[in-house]
Amino acid sequence: MSGTFGGTQATDPDRDCPLCPRLVDFRYHHREENPIFFNAPVPSWHPSEAHGGLAASRLLIVGLAPGLRGANRTGRPFTGDWAGDLLYATLVKFGLAEGRYGADPADSLKLVDCSITNAVRCVPPQNKPLGAEINACRPFLLNTIEALPSLRAIVTLGKIAHDSTARTLGVRVAAVPFGHARQQEMAGLQVFSSYHCSRYNTNTNRLTPQMFEDVFAAVRTYLGSQ
Repeated sequence: MSGTFGGTQATDPDRDCPLCPRLVDFRYHHREENPIFFNAPVPSWHPSEAHGGLAASRLLIVGLAPGLRGANRTGRPFTGDWAGDLLYATLVKFGLAEGRYGADPADSLKLVDCSITNAVRCVPPQNKPLGAEINACRPFLLNTIEALPSLRAIVTLGKIAHDSTARTLGVRVAAVPFGHARQQEMAGLQVFSSYHCSRYNTNTNRLTPQMFEDVFAAVRTYLGSQ
């Protein structure tokens, strides 16, 4: 099931990845409209070499897709997105990141013991990827998982990320239904599910900061037992 791009296994799509025509058109439109934006598939973010690099990540966080004026602008997952405010504050609180989150890749924030990626790497119109686009990006998720030798746990943010992760791991979605704060074993990894930390979910109190922190408290407890 491993994906290839340009003849080699790739954990991140090429800047001009051609796999999803609708997303390609959207990408080029915004390159013309916002030439200073990153406007390309957003790569996964891993601990720096000083923090152990790929080998240090025991946790992978899987989001949905880059936000148009967030990660699509900055080129770093959740950076500049509304969701990043809650995500990165929570990661710092539980020792999974350190430094200051400034909504800019040049801030001092560093990941510790975790990596961050998205189920779909390109920004989709209205933040709604199509099934074919989720499927096309899945090999990159698989290769990202396979590139983390110390991986023990995954946090999925929202149902799309959860279902794509299950399929990536070769598990029937019906056997591991999404539910907030649910923990399920998949292919030897412990998968923790959360509502997405989107502006809509937090504004409507579908997801409160405490609910989100409870998920990561469970993750921290689990990693501490490994």
